[in-house]
Amino acid sequence: MSIKIEMLRCFCTVAQTGNLAEAAERLGRTQSAVSMTLKLLEDHLGKKLFEGERKSRLSPLGEQVFELSLRQLRQFDQTVQSIEAAADAVQGLIRIVSVPSVAALLFPSILEFMTRNFPGLKVELRDTDTQQVLDALVQGKADIGIASGYHPLNGVRASSLFEDRFGLVSASGHPLMTQSDAPTIAEVMTAPFVRNALCALIQSPRFLQKLETADVTIHNTHSLITMVRTGKWVTVLPETVVRFTSETTAFRPISDLPEKREVYLYVRERSRFKELTDACSEFISQSELAS
Repeated sequence: MSIKIEMLRCFCTVAQTGNLAEAAERLGRTQSAVSMTLKLLEDHLGKKLFEGERKSRLSPLGEQVFELSLRQLRQFDQTVQSIEAAADAVQGLIRIVSVPSVAALLFPSILEFMTRNFPGLKVELRDTDTQQVLDALVQGKADIGIASGYHPLNGVRASSLFEDRFGLVSASGHPLMTQSDAPTIAEVMTAPFVRNALCALIQSPRFLQKLETADVTIHNTHSLITMVRTGKWVTVLPETVVRFTSETTAFRPISDLPEKREVYLYVRERSRFKELTDACSEFISQSELAS
């Protein structure tokens, strides 16, 4: 017997709900059918995925299978959506994936340009981190990607889009934002500091040394900005990120941190609708963000 995608979906639903009855209702199946599916999966693996009979606690193996299964289900569902969108795209389909800070600035103009010039076009826009942008391109789930840094990919053309300097991001009235001199790395890291994923792009030894002392990390950009906006925390981000935040948040260069983030445009060389991909990538290359 092979493991089928619906077996993983059944297992994940039970793990999320903690009981068979709720899982059966969500899946639109009978409780006995859900129980039988779980038994088939456990029999195939030769080990239990839950501790006890109540399905409220995962076994050590169950925890690993749950994490792997969720990832596979997300990929499968995204693939199905892309296939259905492609089949329904009589006038064409363009799929763009970008890091959030650039997506917030470019997606509105891209959508307006493409729908105006290509009536009936289907458009998929998604914002996510750099690694998932690259994964989507390699797996053929995106035609165009915008990501931080240069990463050679087979069958994907990369070109520099723009670069922006890293600096202090805090509430507009924060003391480090209002003091006369530009803050130093030491001053920024001494303040209550929130680490974020983009900090990994900075290679300054002085910054990296101080970064090791950071106790709080937030990966989601919007949650990070919300935290900073309270005025109690500061972080370091590229200047572009602040352009889509409110006036209560500000950016300021750090005197001894000259590093910049490089943002690249990635275009699949073989896409189903090459004319659309070329037109869209040309528009992005000529946008006001492009260097």
